[in-house]
Amino acid sequence: MSTPEQITDPLCHHGEGPVWSAAWGGLRWVDMLAGDLLTLRADGSVDRLETGSKVAAFVRPRTSGGYVVGLERGLGLADSPDAPPRPLPEIWSDGNLRMNEGGCDPAGNLYCGNMAYDRTPEIANLYRVTPDGGVSVALERVTTSNGIDFSPDGTRAYYNDTHTGGTDVFDVDQAGLLTNRRRFHSADDGRADGLCVDSAGNVWVALNRVGRVRLYSPAGEILTEISLPVRLTTACTLGGEDGRDLYVTTSRENLDDPEPEAGAVFRVRADTPGKPVLPFAG
Repeated sequence: MSTPEQITDPLCHHGEGPVWSAAWGGLRWVDMLAGDLLTLRADGSVDRLETGSKVAAFVRPRTSGGYVVGLERGLGLADSPDAPPRPLPEIWSDGNLRMNEGGCDPAGNLYCGNMAYDRTPEIANLYRVTPDGGVSVALERVTTSNGIDFSPDGTRAYYNDTHTGGTDVFDVDQAGLLTNRRRFHSADDGRADGLCVDSAGNVWVALNRVGRVRLYSPAGEILTEISLPVRLTTACTLGGEDGRDLYVTTSRENLDDPEPEAGAVFRVRADTPGKPVLPFAG
């Protein structure tokens, strides 16, 4: 395991949702409350794409090409990697709720969750969006929906509702639904934010407010922990040519004493490669 390397300038107010995909040439992430998508190009430059929404919560490739992006109260679709998204009908109308995170399962369904602008607890939901556009509530009484990813064999799902103080794990039944929710690991020294699962089924979790990312085994044992020079580590993903680059996004939102590197993306070389990103089939 290497030490963290800063690979971008502190470009984001609230960097989130990093995803590696060859479909758009490598690493993409969001500047969430600016409503922008950022893409790291091969020469080290970063392109910024406006979504037309005040929020860009997450981004995933589509199996048909292009991408899906979480907008303030719903989703947007694009048919090519660098085209602006066209918004779909809003999933909810409550102006106090905004999209916060999302991810896909092996069948191509999209799970996306919201949170309250005023931080009211347990008034949000985690939604399941099928490839044909059907929307259902997967979890009720959510506070801050964050990272979600699936085990390599698709039988387990890991999820952070940050307000609960840790990471939960679900079984995935034969219908592809999340069942048997239970605690995977408690984050007693940080706020569990974004997460990703590697090719061996280990789980990387970004611990916000304490500037760390932690690796858990499938049994919930702590395998390693990496400290970064900023407090607000928000999310992580694995990618790169061999899948062993761990990318970590950071934020400077609400920092009374801003750190020079806050809002940059960092890279760490991991021992175990990631698995290919799961795309949205819609």
